[in-house]
Amino acid sequence: MKNSKRRGDETESKVIHELITRGYSVSVPFGDNDKYDLIADIDSQLYRLQCKTAWRNKQETIRFNTHSQTTNQGEYSEETYHGEIDAFVVRYPETEQLYWIDVADATDQKMELRFDAEIDHPSINWAVDYELGDSVPPE
Repeated sequence: MKNSKRRGDETESKVIHELITRGYSVSVPFGDNDKYDLIADIDSQLYRLQCKTAWRNKQETIRFNTHSQTTNQGEYSEETYHGEIDAFVVRYPETEQLYWIDVADATDQKMELRFDAEIDHPSINWAVDYELGDSVPPE
C-alpha cells in the first residue's frame, strides 16, 4: 500500500505530464508552503492548481478532499482552498481519468463525483461534466 505522499506525487506527475503533452507550460512552486501544487499557463492564462487523488466512495461515486489538513506544534487544522487556488485537478487511479473542478464549484470538505444515478437531481455532481477532455479547462 502506498503512503499518501507517494500517491499525491504520482497524481501530480500525471497531471504535469497531461498538461505538457497538450502543449501547456507548467511551473512547480518552490517549497511546500503554497496551497497550490502547480501553476499552468493555458492559452496565456495562469491557473493555480491543487492536485488531488480520488477514491471510490460507493459503486457509482468517487470522492476527494477539498480541504487541506495540517498539524502545527500539535495543533490540527483544516482549511478550504477558496481564494487560494483556481481549480482542482483530480485523478482517479482506477481509470487514470482526470477531472478539472473550478474551486467555486467545490464543496468545503469532500466532494463526490457521480457516474450513475436512478434520478437526475440538481445537487448531483456528474463526473462526466468535469472530465478533462479536449478542452482545458472543460467547457
